Amino acid sequence: SHCTHTATDASGTAKATDVLFDDHQYAAAAKLKVSMACCLNMCGAVHSRDIAILGYHRSRPCMDHEYMDKMREIPLAIACPTAAIKPAKIKLEDGTELKSVSVNEPRC
Repeated sequence: SHCTHTATDASGTAKATDVLFDDHQYAAAAKLKVSMACCLNMCGAVHSRDIAILGYHRSRPCMDHEYMDKMREIPLAIACPTAAIKPAKIKLEDGTELKSVSVNEPRC
């Protein structure tokens, strides 16, 4: 099953593979399967493709605590292979307490 949250975007990967585009302008004997994973969980059987691309962030993800519990299910958001993202209760400036996540930056 696929996660419903993106861990990386495709712009960096697309720029890197654009350089190789001219090298793949020929008819191959068989279809070449290329897939991209957004984290080390490698959803979608990326490891069983001919070419697997793993995208990752170099900095910690930004959190919008005010909308986190409305946009994502917490169990899906904490599916992190390094356990850097954990459930947390965040108290806003107005005193409202929200269910959100905390990020352990050294583990990212």
